[in-house]
Amino acid sequence: MAKYREFKGLDFVALDKEIRAFWEKENIFHKSVEQRPEDNQFIFYEGPPSANGKPGIHHVIGRTIKDL
Repeated sequence: MAKYREFKGLDFVALDKEIRAFWEKENIFHKSVEQRPEDNQFIFYEGPPSANGKPGIHHVIGRTIKDL
């Protein structure tokens, strides 16, 4: 018995709609916010280099140069 669904001819748009409908139906985002204590907020900064805290200046400079 397969633990995960197998997708053949993957349709990302349809998959995205399915997942979004599930999240909305189950109110997933709201539940995730409610589960976290107000005095211990989780703040997600852009991208993996700074996902666990404030971005360092070396991250900011690199992104700025890349974007310029």
